[in-house]
Amino acid sequence: MIKKTIDLDKLSIDELLGLRISDLPLSIKGTWLEECVGELYRELDVKGIGFKPICYLADEWLAPDKEPVIGVPFFLAHPALLKLERKMMFEAEGGTKEQCARLLRHEAGHAVNYAYRLYRKNKWRELFGPFSSEYEDTYRFRPYSKSFVRHLEKHYAQCHPDEDFAETFAVWLTPGGAWRAEYTSGKAKEKLLYVDALMKKIGSRSASVKKGKKHWRLSSLRITLKNYYKKKQDQWAEEFPDFHDAYLKRIFSESSPETEKITKASNFIKSFRKVILNNAAVCTGERKFLINDLLKVLVNRCRELKLYLRNDEAVVLVQISTYVTALVMNYAYTGRFKG
Repeated sequence: MIKKTIDLDKLSIDELLGLRISDLPLSIKGTWLEECVGELYRELDVKGIGFKPICYLADEWLAPDKEPVIGVPFFLAHPALLKLERKMMFEAEGGTKEQCARLLRHEAGHAVNYAYRLYRKNKWRELFGPFSSEYEDTYRFRPYSKSFVRHLEKHYAQCHPDEDFAETFAVWLTPGGAWRAEYTSGKAKEKLLYVDALMKKIGSRSASVKKGKKHWRLSSLRITLKNYYKKKQDQWAEEFPDFHDAYLKRIFSESSPETEKITKASNFIKSFRKVILNNAAVCTGERKFLINDLLKVLVNRCRELKLYLRNDEAVVLVQISTYVTALVMNYAYTGRFKG
């Protein structure tokens, strides 16, 4: 009864943040998500697959382990919550039809895998690896590898055998069949051909696991939106523009330069980019392109904050090199720059 009385469009941001997620009057039915799910089902039909994974609202994109269902983030089910998500997180994963379709295909790969227990097949394990492998906090990917498909960002297929299959399935399912032209050699092609043959065998066959438990579903999330975003922002702190601000402001000056000879912080880092990059690479053994991407972020942030050099160059060079090295070491052990 309470859910029917809440008009999310009329609430302020503070009022929205005070609501429990379980009290939100949300449903996939009647929203643009229903159209996206319908399109996924049509794509499965085109490929001759009779199984259609049930989709439900959860706290994030997921297919619970060995459960043939798909969780879709609740904030995609209402314009006011989608706007709030973008305000709080600067983006909304799956917030456009194209992004939503890509993620649904990926999660459908998990659901099909679990529905037919494909991960038990010898050929599956031979191509993708043992399903029982532990998920690591971080993974070292090879950006130009021909052993994995490229569907979601950050070479997600390389993080675990289950994700490798889901990504391969998603590429195979994508309308147009472009995978045959894009993947002409390597193990990625072998995996795609295996999925193609396997799905033809499955066809409209009844699933081994017909129903699945809906973990982290909307009705079980008693947390308020305020606390939900507090936890989420802490988890993804490094993705925010101000992640590096406190440190950068400690070694650079925010004061306007008195003369044109004063060096901008952004120009200083650019000038010593190779030195900082090489120092961090030697100390950490990490890939240089990852360190270079981090330096680009620091340069852009210094520019936005309008920071200037205030100490001796040698001192600042040591400070920046130390900071970058510490961040990269954190990344090497945890998969994130935050310690």
